Amino acid sequence: MSRLSQAVIMLLFGGAIVKATLTDVFLRYVKEGMRPFLLGAGLLLVAAAAMTIWYDLRAGAAAPAAEHDERENDELEHDEHGHGHHEPTVGWLLVLPVLGLLLVAPPALGSYTAGQAGTVTAAASDSDYPSLPPGDPAPISLLDYASRAIFDDGRSITGRTLRLTGFVTPGPDGRPMLARIVLTCCAADGRPIKVGLTGDTVVDAAPDSWIEVVGVYSSLRGKDPVNQADVAFVEVRSWQQISEPKQPYA
Repeated sequence: MSRLSQAVIMLLFGGAIVKATLTDVFLRYVKEGMRPFLLGAGLLLVAAAAMTIWYDLRAGAAAPAAEHDERENDELEHDEHGHGHHEPTVGWLLVLPVLGLLLVAPPALGSYTAGQAGTVTAAASDSDYPSLPPGDPAPISLLDYASRAIFDDGRSITGRTLRLTGFVTPGPDGRPMLARIVLTCCAADGRPIKVGLTGDTVVDAAPDSWIEVVGVYSSLRGKDPVNQADVAFVEVRSWQQISEPKQPYA
């Protein structure tokens, strides 16, 4: 593959990264805090590709004879070995991931990933858990709820009505659970945090549906059969289906 072709692919790849960053598609791959680094990397790729293309075109215009000699040498090498080089054809396969970034918006990790991986073990706090924000119901993340429920025995959330958001995933007994994918860096290391649903109110949303649950602390516990980690439960008072949030990962 010629240097000009490599530069064109690099230009497309850098442009795809910039487009994904500006349109929030990048949130399907990495955490939101990575935006400035991705944008900077994409712009650097575009700038490097543009400079390479400009230099190559200028050099090609100045030395057409040298390019002609290079083509003759390539033809001679082809004749001597009885076959040509296939690098140009293979190299253009690099365009496929670029087209994927430009044309396809992949879904966020969901119930399939949650079913294959064990729940994240909620970390215990080194000090007293802070008070929940004012209001009723109080918004709380699944990871924070699981940590308070398991390591604080629900003391910091008892008596409060809570609002949790996540997608539906089937539990080991077939009943729905609330889940969200937690990222350390990117989607490749994503793991689910799962919270069981209990109470008289039945959640009948389909897997991968995003829902908002209003409920209260439940002392019920479970075990994730994948990694034997403790699973907290919330007693559901009401729920509603919602659109997938802009940032689907925790």
